[in-house]
Amino acid sequence: MSVVAPEKILKELADLWVTTGKEGGEADTQGVLRACSLTLVVISESADDPHSLGETIAALMPEHPARTILIRLTGAGDRALDQRVYAQCWMPFGQRRQICCEQVEITCADGALADLPSVVLPLAIPDLPLVVWSRCTRLLAMPEFRAIADMATRLVLDSTCRPDTRQALERVSSEIASGRLVADLAWTQLTRWREMLAEVFENRQNLARLTGDVRVTVGDGGAASARALYMAAWMQDSLRSLPVAVEAAISSSPQPAAFFVELAADGLTVRLERRDERLVTTVNGLSQSTHLPQPDNYLLMREELGIAARDPSFERALALAVRLAYATDK
Repeated sequence: MSVVAPEKILKELADLWVTTGKEGGEADTQGVLRACSLTLVVISESADDPHSLGETIAALMPEHPARTILIRLTGAGDRALDQRVYAQCWMPFGQRRQICCEQVEITCADGALADLPSVVLPLAIPDLPLVVWSRCTRLLAMPEFRAIADMATRLVLDSTCRPDTRQALERVSSEIASGRLVADLAWTQLTRWREMLAEVFENRQNLARLTGDVRVTVGDGGAASARALYMAAWMQDSLRSLPVAVEAAISSSPQPAAFFVELAADGLTVRLERRDERLVTTVNGLSQSTHLPQPDNYLLMREELGIAARDPSFERALALAVRLAYATDK
């Protein structure tokens, strides 16, 4: 059994900066700047691609510099913990001084999960946010998760990674009900879609045509996915102040478009769909397209790390999405 002592990690971090500072003091550089705006705790399975995850974390650092604590879960085993520390450094274009962030990597067996808070909390930067990004879906069902979540200023989950969508949404809802500040990357994927749909109704003529019964249909390859439920729920919520009757449904038929949103009223039809890396918006037969890159963890986390407050729109959509999930399951 290995024991990870926070004081040992802090000493290694201090030694790391001494070494990095000496290397940065060479004649062809202007030293090293230590940067930190939060503590980012990333929990992943040991099978999670370390190269891809490392690239994601490194890409986040210039905009959201953090002391990153990467926890890799190895599954069943004894109460083993192991660690290493290193620096993430980059040199801004046109400058000769490196900017560096600290990274701690901890390997942890399931049997040692209860010890994580006592290791992580002393490593957190005082008076700065502590964000926990859980990439491990099975962790949510484990009793040790409660203490881990309690550490967080903000908890980031991803409902798309869990096999049972309704249970995934209910779990996010229960975390919010407990008073936590929670983000769901399934919702974050929809930011550009919601912006484009809002732009359609900034046109007063389009808004005036929105009368009578309104049918909202969202398709995601025939699945009642978390993002499909979120989108349908958000549209319901957005139309609640208008004198219209809204019916929302999730398409159960596979469609050529990987993801689409359609709104149909008496005098207005709006359809948004992804075509490769384009978002095509069609209003009463007239189409326009904008660039829409495929969502990846870097883009989603970059957006979420820039949010520090509750999102009432997300929380209302979540409550409606849970109800819609129950209706869809029947």
